[in-house]
Amino acid sequence: MSVEVQDFQQEVIEESYKTPVLVDFWAPWCGPCRVLGPILDRLAEKSNGKWKLAKVNTDVYPEISMQYGVRGIPAVKLFVAGEVVDEFTGALPEYAVAQWLEKALPSENKRRIEQARLAMDGGEMELAERLLEQVLKEEPDNPLARVLLAQIVVFRDPERAESLVEGSSFAGSGFIQVEEAVKTIARLARLHREPEKLPDEKGKETYLEGINALVRHDYDRALDRFISLIQTNRYYDEDGARKASIALFTLLGEEHPTTLKHRRTFNMVLY
Repeated sequence: MSVEVQDFQQEVIEESYKTPVLVDFWAPWCGPCRVLGPILDRLAEKSNGKWKLAKVNTDVYPEISMQYGVRGIPAVKLFVAGEVVDEFTGALPEYAVAQWLEKALPSENKRRIEQARLAMDGGEMELAERLLEQVLKEEPDNPLARVLLAQIVVFRDPERAESLVEGSSFAGSGFIQVEEAVKTIARLARLHREPEKLPDEKGKETYLEGINALVRHDYDRALDRFISLIQTNRYYDEDGARKASIALFTLLGEEHPTTLKHRRTFNMVLY
């Protein structure tokens, strides 16, 4: 339900500690405001109370508009726990506002994903995995949860990891490299079971040594073998050793001790 604000502190700031409040800064003379207003009204009615809509007439409350940096209208700001967490300016079409709301509104699963990312950064992989599995139980197609979980399970269950990252570019362009890395590791796991598919050329034995070490989770040995192969026959298996090394660096992370140990040598050999 839309409410024309009378007491900003109570109706927006204090209320936002209970329920997110979407504030529409508008004015009667503003043409785009008259376009956007009904769109926000409709979305608020469909929200089932997940958020509330409040309207601030900038002609009546110029001091509030100034306080929140409103320079053009319509200006829409989402308040959560007394703070602006996201905003946009201008009249967007209804589908675009709905998409913006989907990303901007807080949720329990968003909180779990953030907790999982912090756990991963701290090396608490079991906790992160539990959190992400919980998200996917409720939202099986959540792209961010899928790609993060794939990073955790890839060395244990590469086939599942590969299925998780299918289409993970929807999680954001920053995860495209992770998707490629997971697919590379999954392919190497298949080659471990079917080594006869590799060409009988110089470097096959070294490559298989690297793959076998990878499957044993001996990433130090795996990178040693892959980098050695780059030196002797870089383009074996269509540049496979380079791709495998980059996949390991990506999934282990740039600050992982194994990455730090081998990255410089890899760069020197490659370039």
